[in-house]
Amino acid sequence: MGNLLEIRAVAKNYGPVVALRNANFTVAPGEIHALMGANGAGKSTLVKILTGVISGDAGTVKLNGEEIHFTSPDNARKNGVAPVFQDPALIPDLSLRRNLRLTNTNITKFEEKIAYLGLKINLDELVSRIKLPILRMIDLARALAHDPKLLILDEITAALPANLAEVVIRVMNEEKARGNSVVFISHRLSEIGEICDRVTVLRDGIDVDSFNTSEGDEDRIVSAMLGSKITSDESKNRSVSTGKEPLLAVRGIKDGDKLVDIDFEIYPGEILGVVALEGQGQDSLFDILAGEVSAKAGEIHFSNKKVEFSHPADAIKLGISYVPGDRKTALLPQRSIRENLALTKFRELRSWNWIHQKNEDSLVDKAVSNLEIDTRASSQVKRLSGGNQQKVTIGRWITTGFDLLLCFDPTRGIDVGTKNQIYKLLSGLSAEGKSVLLFTSELREVQLVCDRAIVLYNGKVQGVFNAAKADEELLLNAAYGRN
Repeated sequence: MGNLLEIRAVAKNYGPVVALRNANFTVAPGEIHALMGANGAGKSTLVKILTGVISGDAGTVKLNGEEIHFTSPDNARKNGVAPVFQDPALIPDLSLRRNLRLTNTNITKFEEKIAYLGLKINLDELVSRIKLPILRMIDLARALAHDPKLLILDEITAALPANLAEVVIRVMNEEKARGNSVVFISHRLSEIGEICDRVTVLRDGIDVDSFNTSEGDEDRIVSAMLGSKITSDESKNRSVSTGKEPLLAVRGIKDGDKLVDIDFEIYPGEILGVVALEGQGQDSLFDILAGEVSAKAGEIHFSNKKVEFSHPADAIKLGISYVPGDRKTALLPQRSIRENLALTKFRELRSWNWIHQKNEDSLVDKAVSNLEIDTRASSQVKRLSGGNQQKVTIGRWITTGFDLLLCFDPTRGIDVGTKNQIYKLLSGLSAEGKSVLLFTSELREVQLVCDRAIVLYNGKVQGVFNAAKADEELLLNAAYGRN
């Protein structure tokens, strides 16, 4: 039996930036195939070419032995290729129902697939009011409603808590059992060996390795991705003194929905992890602490003073900065790296409404150097890889200065090398006496980065753990309310 998909010598350039040099990739019928690579390796570009979002500069793509040139994702779906892109492909200001009509999705089939995924959705809800994890599941249901022979999942589990990730894995296995194929892109290495039949690794726009998962382990994947073996630092395994006064104390916070009664403290120089499954109120907690929304009840104490926020500017003035889960909402995508990094300092850089260019250059150059930001596509942030976009998001607040950094899943969809850079960055901030509140959907990060961790369940703090002893099994049990 021949290959379902065959990609040969595909190349794509964006001006001076080479996204794909010479990529080769095949998928057999009834196969779950992992497409791996560091940020900027060309994975998403390859997916966009395959699904008709963009056209390649060279090479061929064959489906069932016939050469194809899809002109749009709709064209791809009609021919049995359904993508779930890394970012939700939905228009925020339209209802879900209208979004489905725009993609010629059968409403009845979509409702069947949503039920199949175990979710209930109001089709008349504005997309902008739906949380990111549910949007990812909506994208999956929409793709399944087109009955694809090839399902492409680009970093779908990165935005999902464990319970929803398990649903996605079930779907993938059931598609395989039906004889359909799945291309799965993920930075969670543990998922690859458990789920996938084969792995292809891209590096610098070229396929550098392809093998059955039974023939290689995580070390082989990482070595191929980075060109050399890289390992994460061991657990911090250090303790922050909780005998001193906390920097932040949260008492009885309620949001009128998910948060019932939240209490915790974070101390100067501490990295406090937050672990929770979907729907436990973690997003509301971060929004409240960042001044995005107001709590319905409870108190927030910062530096021994009771504080109330009516606007994010109130939190920023106190020294609380927020790196949201969706980096695109935090950046000016059409603007340069320089403008994005200096944005929060413009008031200090101005004199008579003129920007002091030398001061701005010094500020930005230091951030670029410290964060090792790739500046090859510096004119527009949207042209950067996801990892470099996240560095810019964090770097903006480092240039500003803060006492408490709120990080909501900052390594989601980021490669191993960039993750390690962010881990070291957060640890360095902690060593300087800065505090970090870190929500992560990747449980292993708690031991890698954090000093302590709290687990949210049913709107309350289910447990508080020393990070050095908080392995994935312990945290997951707590997240399910089982400890």
